[in-house]
Amino acid sequence: MFKVAFAGFRHGHIFTLYNWIKESDNAMITGGFEPDAAAREAAVERAGVDFVYDTYEQLLSDDSVDIVAIGDCYGKRGAEIIKALTAGKHVIADKPLCTSLEELYEIRRLAEEKNLKVSGMYDLRCTYSVNKAREIVSQGLLGEVHNVGFTGQHALDYGKRPSWYFEEGMHGGTINDIAIHGMDLVRMITGKELVKVHGARCWNAFAKEEKHFKDSAQFIVEMTGGMGVMADVSYAKPVCSYPINSIWRFSFWGEKGMLEFSMKDDKVFLALDKSEEPQIFEGTCNEPNPFEQFLLDINGTPTSHDTYSALKSAEAVLTIQKFADEHGG
Repeated sequence: MFKVAFAGFRHGHIFTLYNWIKESDNAMITGGFEPDAAAREAAVERAGVDFVYDTYEQLLSDDSVDIVAIGDCYGKRGAEIIKALTAGKHVIADKPLCTSLEELYEIRRLAEEKNLKVSGMYDLRCTYSVNKAREIVSQGLLGEVHNVGFTGQHALDYGKRPSWYFEEGMHGGTINDIAIHGMDLVRMITGKELVKVHGARCWNAFAKEEKHFKDSAQFIVEMTGGMGVMADVSYAKPVCSYPINSIWRFSFWGEKGMLEFSMKDDKVFLALDKSEEPQIFEGTCNEPNPFEQFLLDINGTPTSHDTYSALKSAEAVLTIQKFADEHGG
């Protein structure tokens, strides 16, 4: 039975991880740490979190803790992961794992040196459409995939999102924040890795109250084999009560046809060359959630959602974000 301690409850995503662990037959929660009083109070009210640690150092010095689950502000996560690995703990975090390549390289070095595992909450992997798309591509039904496009627009929700989003140095960039899911799925479905960033731009379009916050983001990159990827991951979604396809919509074009899916309905649309009508697939996914796959990795059981893959996806988006930052917007 793995024992997990939580560090940080500054984003709502972390409560999904909290519930996964509560429901797990293979782990238990020892307690939490959160220095911000308001966030601490909200976590108690929302999930009944027991804050048994007064400092992060106290949490890390608890020899009974096997795993640290991190949900602090984005800009603080890298340093906290590094401290946890240094203390000999496995780490699972909300995405993004960190906000700089330098932090990521140190995380990778420590994980390899100490034989520890690191993972992120890449939960879009655990959907029927993603796993069906990977099956179709791996079977060669599309032939060689040459072109990929995806959109991942989110609502800005200014005034509802945590205020630290808009603090200098805390967010780390819209590409790193949102595109991590998209690039992770492109890697998973095609088996291809980032080779070159041809263009990337972040700029302020919607957050009029926070001119420094670059809420819009687009990029074009090259993957192994020359495959191209174009994406928009802006905070551009209108606030509305109905679903919109462009929130996580993916298209893959290959030599034999194309497939498309969106998270709106979790179906896969497949159109093969010279076919008279498209094929539409729908079903359920039996993939374990990211936490259970993380435990498989710790136990040495092969899984596509392992430390290597988690860090490669993070490296891809941090590389694209760095290009955007260096080339202005």
